[in-house]
Amino acid sequence: MSVIPTADSIDADFLTRVLRSEGFPDVTVDITGVTQIGTGQIGKCVRYTLDVHQDPHAPQTLVGKFPSDDPLSRATGVQLRNYIKEVAFYRELKPRLSIPTPRCFYADIQGEGPEFALLLEDLAPAQQGDQLKGCSPAVARAAVLGLVGLHAPSWCDASLRGIDWLGEPDEAGREMLLALYRAQLPGFLERYGARLSADEAALIAAVGDSPNVLGRPLCEPFSLVHIDYRLDNLLIDASTEPATVYTVDWQSVTLGNPMTDVAYFLGAGLLPEVRQPVEQRLVHDYHAALAAAGVSDYGWDDCWRDYRRAAFAGFPVTVVASMLVQRTARGDEMFTAMARRHARHALDLQADEFL
Repeated sequence: MSVIPTADSIDADFLTRVLRSEGFPDVTVDITGVTQIGTGQIGKCVRYTLDVHQDPHAPQTLVGKFPSDDPLSRATGVQLRNYIKEVAFYRELKPRLSIPTPRCFYADIQGEGPEFALLLEDLAPAQQGDQLKGCSPAVARAAVLGLVGLHAPSWCDASLRGIDWLGEPDEAGREMLLALYRAQLPGFLERYGARLSADEAALIAAVGDSPNVLGRPLCEPFSLVHIDYRLDNLLIDASTEPATVYTVDWQSVTLGNPMTDVAYFLGAGLLPEVRQPVEQRLVHDYHAALAAAGVSDYGWDDCWRDYRRAAFAGFPVTVVASMLVQRTARGDEMFTAMARRHARHALDLQADEFL
């Protein structure tokens, strides 16, 4: 059984061995700085600043990812299989995809966690997106087009089915998700309901009474989906034109309808008044890029219908996750913003017809 390193136990000798095994055979490093970064709820990230010897091409910083220090968040990470999914993503799926993601230098886990560790490329000067602030249509377009590199290479790939850690939506999972949603809904509305408009709160409640929109069993088209594709899980390099958007936090990756990622991102990442005039054009651009990548059997009408139905994709993350992770002031702001934006998104698209 391997010993999983922690943020505190990683030392210069360990990082030297890792980098030598990953294509820098002569390198030696010293650690000159350790800084916690990011705002994750399930995991915590640490930047290691290195003094590099013998190989000027070796990275001078690395980002380590580890389980949260909070016991409730750690238990949630195991229950939802977040830790095993992320480690397995970097080990098994990343090489076949073209979506921009950081290079992984080390990935290990004990069982399904909570003990795990990742060492990833530091993508600075790219900066974490801000879920509360939202983003511009230009950044949204780059983010949506980046999803083509996840969806197109895995489009209706039957070889991805039956992988235990990856999973896929099925009837048992649908019932479990609905039960979780219904169980957390009263507490969620008690905590956040006063911050929502009446129609937003009513729609969030109505989703709990519908069997038709949450966790629907897998059907075609399907692909790999990130599930939590939002600004806090993206690193944006604004020094390029257009901006380069890197995707991190692969803790929920699974199979599903690809439009869930697109709708989830646009619904939460753009303020409603920014989203409304550009939304259909952005989805059109995604659809065109998907066709250019070789997906030839997915018409626009089907795409737009799936997009509208997927406006509910953010509801379970908002309602369930908000009640199962450590409560923080920023978390409250984030979950309120997500609830309002996802609900307004579904209302704007008249997606309540799918209930």
